[in-house]
Amino acid sequence: MTSTDGPLLPPPRRPGRYRIGLVCLGNICRSPMAEVVLRDRVDATGLAPYVVVDSCGTAGWHEGKPMDPRAAATLRAAGLDPSRHRAQQLTPEWFGDHDLLLTMDEQNLADARALAAGTGATAEAERVRLFRDLDPDGRGGEVPDPYYGGDSGFEEVLRMVERTSDALVAALPTVLAGLAGPPAGAGPDAS
Repeated sequence: MTSTDGPLLPPPRRPGRYRIGLVCLGNICRSPMAEVVLRDRVDATGLAPYVVVDSCGTAGWHEGKPMDPRAAATLRAAGLDPSRHRAQQLTPEWFGDHDLLLTMDEQNLADARALAAGTGATAEAERVRLFRDLDPDGRGGEVPDPYYGGDSGFEEVLRMVERTSDALVAALPTVLAGLAGPPAGAGPDAS
């Protein structure tokens, strides 16, 4: 679901800030890596006052804990700070509070949509979808879970997350035009 200008993003639900949530299973590997990378890209482009990035897991096993040490080490090696992350669980409120929820795999997507359906929340297809649907490599698909593998799996996830985050940030100025207040020129091309 991309255009020649980048991924198509749903409009903001309300004025003020655009909220992006990243979702995986336990919120200790893929989604927190994506959160840290995307937040870094948002900060670097001056969009932090207008974009909120957070992450959660469909399961609550690790709630309140930091990310997997291998994920954290991979981020640190790339010059990013993983220390702020604490795992959270997806709740029905996330569907109404976020403009966009991006899941790391098909099972996360199915679980998120099932949670929404079971609680009466709304999980519109344009707002709850796969993270790699926005990947400019054109292949889409899932972000593989590196938990049971070696370091190379975390490095592969980082490459996917960086590439997709860059595309997402490039598309944000268009959707932010619908918010009150973003300064002219804010975004990836601002000097």
